[in-house]
Amino acid sequence: QVQLVESGGGLVQPGGSLRLSCAASGFTFSRYAMRWYRQVPGKERELVAGISRFGVSTNYADSVQGRFTISRDNNKNTVYLQMNSLKTEDTAVYYCNAYYSDYNYWGQGTQVTVSS
Repeated sequence: QVQLVESGGGLVQPGGSLRLSCAASGFTFSRYAMRWYRQVPGKERELVAGISRFGVSTNYADSVQGRFTISRDNNKNTVYLQMNSLKTEDTAVYYCNAYYSDYNYWGQGTQVTVSS
């Protein structure tokens, strides 16, 4: 049974930091590239960051470049998103995504709220 379980979301003040985790099970994690997306009500899901199978390459949305860092630990079947210098506009539900060929898996999401 494939599972992606996000954790680490919560309420943080502007300028603060959070670290999201996504624990994967039920598939061969190292075969899959991983991405973090986010979505706010009424808007399309937005790609935030991606990382290749072995972490050699990463990519980021312009809006988070220099503030967010994606990483993965294939021994722990986990992908992370370190979020620094958070802004109110970063408020969203954050989703973990695994993709490989025709396979595409999603987590249930974790809420991140940036507010004073």
